[in-house]
Amino acid sequence: MADPLFEYLQRLGDDSLILAQRLCEWCGRAPSVEVDLSIANMGLDLLGQAQLFLAYAGEIEGKGRDEDALAYHRDAAEFRNCLLVEQPNGDFAQTMARQFLFSLHRELLLEALTASSDTRIAEIAAKAVKEVRYHVELSSDWVIRLGDGTDESHRRMEEGLDWFWRFVDEMFELDALETELASSGIAADRRALRGEFDRRMTEVVERATLEVKPSQWPLSGGRRGRHGEELSRMLAEMQVLARAYPDARW
Repeated sequence: MADPLFEYLQRLGDDSLILAQRLCEWCGRAPSVEVDLSIANMGLDLLGQAQLFLAYAGEIEGKGRDEDALAYHRDAAEFRNCLLVEQPNGDFAQTMARQFLFSLHRELLLEALTASSDTRIAEIAAKAVKEVRYHVELSSDWVIRLGDGTDESHRRMEEGLDWFWRFVDEMFELDALETELASSGIAADRRALRGEFDRRMTEVVERATLEVKPSQWPLSGGRRGRHGEELSRMLAEMQVLARAYPDARW
């Protein structure tokens, strides 16, 4: 059995790492240069957070693996990210729908983790939450602009949210591992975040003249390494250079 703290740090780091990679796929393809830069900056913020959490995970594991080894030399079944972040980008509205749902949850989680009894986690969370507040602001603005825009933009944003509702519940799951860490003050109780998430999410969605329609078929399994084929394809591209030259130093 892996150390519970190591597993938890992987979850925090993998969420950021995988979504950062997805956002990088937008480089040069966004609706405008300004938006292109905004998406790239969010990706860089998340990559920095992943680096901090995975570096700490490697230290806890104590097997000589650093953040690069954990990012580039694990197979899909070893990743512990939630399913939401690995989903393909789709169109711009779908990407912003995913970003909004993830960032809102992430902001609440990081705020809670600033009070973690693990000082290293608390320090990382204190830095990261400032970045994620901007992600919430940007993605919320796009949900409202597209939802309350033209018939076409309204339809696309509605379809984007409809696609991602099924992955929201997983972000609030609290299994035995996190229950143990939460009882010692290290992890946050994800269930306690749901009420505020629902309140703020509903406020934005209603301003966007959209409907909140949670999926009747919630999906989960990412925390246990059960991922869709999309993650394997994404990792094949992300890891190809590091795996081709495993001894390279940059």
